[in-house]
Amino acid sequence: MRSTIAQINLNHLIYNYTNIRKKVKGAKILAVVKADAYGHGVKEIVSSLSSLKNKPEYFGVALAQEGIELKKLKVRQPVLVFEPLTTANAEDLLNNDLTLTVFNDEHISILKKEVRKKTKVHVKVDTGMGRLGCDPDNVIKLINKLTSLKLIEIDGIYSHFATSDSADKKFADLQLRRFKRLIGELKEKKIKYGLAHCANSGAILDMDDSYFDMVRPGISLYGYYPSLETSGSIKLKPVMSIISSVDSVNRVPKKKSISYGQLYFTKKETTIVTVPIGYADGYNRNLTNSISAIIKGNLYPQVGRVTMDRIMFDVGDAVIKTGEKVVLLGTQKDKKIDAWDWSKVLNTIPYEITCNISKRVPRIYTK
Repeated sequence: MRSTIAQINLNHLIYNYTNIRKKVKGAKILAVVKADAYGHGVKEIVSSLSSLKNKPEYFGVALAQEGIELKKLKVRQPVLVFEPLTTANAEDLLNNDLTLTVFNDEHISILKKEVRKKTKVHVKVDTGMGRLGCDPDNVIKLINKLTSLKLIEIDGIYSHFATSDSADKKFADLQLRRFKRLIGELKEKKIKYGLAHCANSGAILDMDDSYFDMVRPGISLYGYYPSLETSGSIKLKPVMSIISSVDSVNRVPKKKSISYGQLYFTKKETTIVTVPIGYADGYNRNLTNSISAIIKGNLYPQVGRVTMDRIMFDVGDAVIKTGEKVVLLGTQKDKKIDAWDWSKVLNTIPYEITCNISKRVPRIYTK
């Protein structure tokens, strides 16, 4: 096995899930496990969550193929697929008992043509995201059409916030009012719609009145707040650590250039260690000369161009031997590096950091 691993702490996953469950009280939970559980490994994440007494009531994925993967894992909970129904994915969705997302007349036509057995759908409503969904004014008409299809069961209705992770919640509040108004109208007209849900991680943290019947935690399950502007109303612990080891130690003179492009020159005689991870593993090339790692409880700067398979650290006069543990993401003693540290350098978010840790980095699961 490689000395570079992604260590996945399942106890931290359960800690995060349990704290989310406490926060949302009686609401059901749809655990979002798309993109291989945000890079953490969907098989083990789903297995760990499903082993709990108060397991998630639903799982959510982005693609039909991800839903099929969950079905192969013998997941008993309903699996909602967020991508819309199309002629291309209809066969996969319908043949694998997945819960469909629908929101327009084209979807009605596909259902009429393709459905051969009882099929559950959730109606997606665009309250302001501007990406997918039915206009709120057209939802009742759409639901009436769906209800006329004998084999279709409307199991839920949902929307998605565009700015629930922002400090300014004005637009999120507007979206919430639109969704509440729609749900109120459906109730008034005694139109069955199944489970109402719209709260993602940001809303779970800061918008208690958005919970409805079910919530959809994603990044919060994996130990990160969706932005630096949300509250910390739920305590979270990062689930993924990236660990490697020193595989060479070299004493080099002053003014020695390190790696491609001569982007770093030593300022004095020093020790350069190499670590077997690079941009092919998800250690982004733009982290060059801008991030540190923890070795023997101390922070040391990454130096020289990040390469495909290898990076270097300047450890000065420290006595470091080959095989020494290197923490790239995670904690050691009183030092910590998390995905937000990388994100600040890369102008991105932890979602992208964990999703981009490549398959050639083995996932090792601990409790």
